[in-house]
Amino acid sequence: MIAALAAAGALLAPASSMQLPPLPPIRRDPQVTYVDRQGAVLGVRGGRYAPPVDLAKLPAHVPAAFVAIEDRRFYEHTGFDPVGIARAIMVGVGEGRATQGASTITQQLARNLYLTSDRTVERKAREVLLAVQLEQTYSKRQILSLYLSRVYFGSGAYGLEAAAQRYFNKPAARLSVMEAATLAGVLKAPTEYNPALQPERAAARARLVLNAMVETGAISPSERAKALAKPVNARRSATTAPAQYFVDWLDGQTRTLVGTPKQDLIVETTLDLGLETAAADAARTTVDRHRAQGARQAALVAVDGQGRVRAMVGGVDYGLSPYNRAADARRQAGSAWKPFVYLAALEAGRTPDMMVVDEPLTIGRWSPRNYSEEYLGEITLERALAQSVNTVAARLADEVGRGQVAGAARRMGITSPINVEPAMALGTTLVSPLEMAQAYAGFANGGQRVAAYGVERIRTSGGAVVYQRKPAPLAQAAANPPLSDLNRMLRAAMVSGTGARAAIPGYDLAGKTGTTSDYKDAWFAGYTGGFATVVWMGRDDAQPMGPITGGGAPAEMWRAFMVTALKRIPARAIPPGPPAPPPAVAVEAPAPTPVAAAPVG
Repeated sequence: MIAALAAAGALLAPASSMQLPPLPPIRRDPQVTYVDRQGAVLGVRGGRYAPPVDLAKLPAHVPAAFVAIEDRRFYEHTGFDPVGIARAIMVGVGEGRATQGASTITQQLARNLYLTSDRTVERKAREVLLAVQLEQTYSKRQILSLYLSRVYFGSGAYGLEAAAQRYFNKPAARLSVMEAATLAGVLKAPTEYNPALQPERAAARARLVLNAMVETGAISPSERAKALAKPVNARRSATTAPAQYFVDWLDGQTRTLVGTPKQDLIVETTLDLGLETAAADAARTTVDRHRAQGARQAALVAVDGQGRVRAMVGGVDYGLSPYNRAADARRQAGSAWKPFVYLAALEAGRTPDMMVVDEPLTIGRWSPRNYSEEYLGEITLERALAQSVNTVAARLADEVGRGQVAGAARRMGITSPINVEPAMALGTTLVSPLEMAQAYAGFANGGQRVAAYGVERIRTSGGAVVYQRKPAPLAQAAANPPLSDLNRMLRAAMVSGTGARAAIPGYDLAGKTGTTSDYKDAWFAGYTGGFATVVWMGRDDAQPMGPITGGGAPAEMWRAFMVTALKRIPARAIPPGPPAPPPAVAVEAPAPTPVAAAPVG
């Protein structure tokens, strides 16, 4: 042992006074931070590492916890700890590699910045020399700031700020003593001491950190007792996990708007994190409740009357499946498509009170059937939509022209290719929940077409604006009386029709269920004044659910979300839309002017 200590001292002691060559520059790829409407962080894309931590904004106990457990002589040494390194050499002698760490905070930073994690004696020597160079170049506060911004805390969290948000849903500046000790304890083994996945091991490790903090004078024994009396409760999954679908959706758009970031950017979005949490909860709990019926996945999109995406859930668990079913999946809409059929019919002169006949029908070689396998006979057009009668919708589309139906859908905001086969009236066109929400938002805002969007502004971390969305006037896509008639009919669908399970007393709501014939897709699309929400449920393997209809689980999910949304929007009545044009006035045509006969020869 004495020989090893002597060797270590002889090798390393002079390094602290040597004039070493300049360090390579510290490189950090720019990050793009996405925030919600109130400024809450939703997610970060781009570079792995955040800017150096601002120690001045942290409570003293936060950096002290890391120094106490990782490197209690941090403020005294010149980059390395000869005693610790000698111990590592003793353990590794004869094995040709370093088997123990003994790395100071500065050494750990040097390894993070410039080296690999290979455990060789050569790499260890290089690490020490770089640590000395760091100490000669930067102050202790700068080194600690860089270190805390780069260490890995498990669960995808790099840096102290990301870890505080991931496990405790708060900024690092608000970490308690016990929370700081818990995070400091993670660094030894981020998987073994992960507070979300291994709470008992993490708590035991945190107690060791608290003891070290007492030994170094960072806290008193009474402060340790208070900390131990308030155990932490780390979140198993990040609060913002569901919002990652939305962030992924925006990230490519951000680079289209501003190019490859050359500096850190902050993207101010349209998302409401409170609504996002409510949407994710509704999706997860509803799918779990109907799992025995074959439900596996769900998506939800909520869009306001200006096109702002206020919530987007692309699946029940982003960690298990980041595929965004809200924006990227194209599924048959079923009867949620029928409002476009009825809009075209109303524009062609039909009215809600017009009588139609529900009876067997054949168009070409296709004979649509009703879900109930029964026929209601003579009914009003309003009841036909409320009860989602297939034969009536198919006949209407055939009469007014499926091209007209496609045109109505396109005007309202459907962007996917639209087929014009006879069955299109029953929703065989493949669409995404996002474009359906975009289209239904036009019913909710008085008939104006919106383009769903998520980015309001992009600025640098210093506040310079590099992109600002400029609102454009919305085009009128549907007018009265067809619009007000359709709203009336879709209200009836939620009062006395297939959407009754989605109704919420005391609010002006309208909507439509949708179910494909083989139960592979189930939808509920509905709205109130200036706010539309579309829900889809199904399976990624396209297997049937047994049976789930739009008026069942999707309506339940829609209602569960809207109960929260209606308290936050705030809710208002569905607007009536533009005034109906005045009736045409018949004008008597003037008598024709006599024409002189052509002269004869």
